[in-house]
Amino acid sequence: MADRERKGLVARWLEGKERSEDYARSTLPTSRWALFWDIFKGRFGKLVLVNLLMIVTLLPLAAVVVWRMLAAGTQEIIGPYGAGLGVGYPVIPNVVGYAEMTVFEMDLLFFALFIPAGAIAALGIAGGGYIIRNLIWTEGIFVANDFLRGIRRNYWNVLEAMLFMTVVLFLARTMGNLADWMVASGSPVSGWLVASKVIGYIFVALSILIGLWMISLGISYKQGPWALFRNALVMTVGTFPQTIVFAALGSWPIFLALFGGTLFAVIGIIILLFLGISYLLLVWLDYSQWAFDRFVNPNMGIATGRGLYNKDRPAAQRAIASAPAQDSAAMREYRRMIVAQGKSKLVCRPIKPIDDELEVYQLPESFSREDLQKLRESKQAIEEDTKAFEEEHKNDERYVEYNRQFEESERALQAEDAGKKKKAPRPPKMLNKR
Repeated sequence: MADRERKGLVARWLEGKERSEDYARSTLPTSRWALFWDIFKGRFGKLVLVNLLMIVTLLPLAAVVVWRMLAAGTQEIIGPYGAGLGVGYPVIPNVVGYAEMTVFEMDLLFFALFIPAGAIAALGIAGGGYIIRNLIWTEGIFVANDFLRGIRRNYWNVLEAMLFMTVVLFLARTMGNLADWMVASGSPVSGWLVASKVIGYIFVALSILIGLWMISLGISYKQGPWALFRNALVMTVGTFPQTIVFAALGSWPIFLALFGGTLFAVIGIIILLFLGISYLLLVWLDYSQWAFDRFVNPNMGIATGRGLYNKDRPAAQRAIASAPAQDSAAMREYRRMIVAQGKSKLVCRPIKPIDDELEVYQLPESFSREDLQKLRESKQAIEEDTKAFEEEHKNDERYVEYNRQFEESERALQAEDAGKKKKAPRPPKMLNKR
């Protein structure tokens, strides 16, 4: 056997491993860790594009954060408690607790603004989360179409999560600032006030974890508002150690940008602008799918391991898992359009290539009945030869495979249309562990 041709680096890079002779399905991701890395390196450009789309809706939230930082810095400079000569001007007889009062009044505004800014950010998170979920499910995606479709399908669930987190943050911050103000003013119950402040920040941390679960549950399942919150609380408590670990793994760019100091803050902001939010959703939704496969999907009768290659699964089940009904809505619409146009007559059957073996008889300028007979016979010979070629090659693999795939797509779309007429089953009220 002749040695295989050794291709250059550029050729191998352009073709990819799918065309390599050494390629095998065993190289496909078989675990959630492998799937994360496969998406991260293989769909990096799409992750950046999705992140940029989400950043547009996160700009109001970022503007509020920057505005508050600038206002706090200004108060430190011009406040009467920061003057270098006496109390400063205007004259304030007692400045005890004045700084805490100023922070309290300032944060009432800025943390209240976080609530509508979070509602706007929910638009981008709904669309971007839907795309990243489809990537995890290894579905075909169209970024612009699926981003808008994700907003339409998931916005209210994501909005509930964002409102929950921002309202809890507003209440905890308000109560914490009030406690600082009263302690500085000499309140006799300062111990209880400090304890309430600590408890408030614990609730903020829990609200972030619950909010993340609300986002992943809202993107993956249809649920009512109360069921969504309750199920997110169940998942948070039931997977608490893993939830903390993966929330930290996904959100470190945010903490780097907020608390990393000047240099690290700049690095964190750059990461957030181009990749950070997509990275967070990829880590969290990938982990969520693992949890759903373990605790939710078996109880609901849903196949587990979606997006992963299982070499032990029968080929028929793998074909069902990759059927058009499992694709994203945009891909299904594209397939539906192809099916509606019908089979391509140039692809579904053999067509004899043009050659010089048979030619149409050319009538002379002055022709007789015999010439017309020759013309008819030449056309008939070409038609019979074409039919003979089609009959000889109709069982060739490429025509059989095309017709089979077209018929499968047609049957799958018909089954999907028939399924839509049935009443969808109600989602479970609780998510119970297996």
